[in-house]
Amino acid sequence: MELTRVGFAPGVYDLFHIGHLNILRRARLHCDRLIAGVASDDLVVRLKGRSPVVPLAERLEIVSNLRCVDVAVVESEEDKLATWRSIGFHVIFKGDDWRGTPKWQALERRFAQVGVEVVYFPYTVHTSSTLLRGSLELLAQPTSREKLSAQLAEPLDQEGRHEQEVGQQQCAVHGKEDVLAAQE
Repeated sequence: MELTRVGFAPGVYDLFHIGHLNILRRARLHCDRLIAGVASDDLVVRLKGRSPVVPLAERLEIVSNLRCVDVAVVESEEDKLATWRSIGFHVIFKGDDWRGTPKWQALERRFAQVGVEVVYFPYTVHTSSTLLRGSLELLAQPTSREKLSAQLAEPLDQEGRHEQEVGQQQCAVHGKEDVLAAQE
């Protein structure tokens, strides 16, 4: 009987983007069974000091429906070794932006003691949940909306006017239909 190599890919997976997908796809290539650990809202608040934008139930649903993920579980333990004890895995995957950090250096040593391999994958530099969240927060500011609307290209403005004209024409047609129906 062949041993199944179980991999674990922890993350918040907030504002799911291509970097998340890249890590999960690559992780799947290095194991027979991939478990994605989706951080609970409480854990995110404890670790990052703020709630995720997308609630846990939705993040869990998104991640669990990816072909490359065999199962998605809620991760509520701050200690990755405690998570390992509860679900069991042979390899843990993380973005290489975590490589060399004091936290992950300590985890590498602790995981080595129990035979768990730590594998890092290239971080997707051009996108991140933090960047997306910052953009959303900027857009939510009233002064930002005014500046953005002032910068809209003219074709979009014209397109909007076209939709208004079509709407007015439709109302006029419906009005004539009502008059014709009343005359019958």
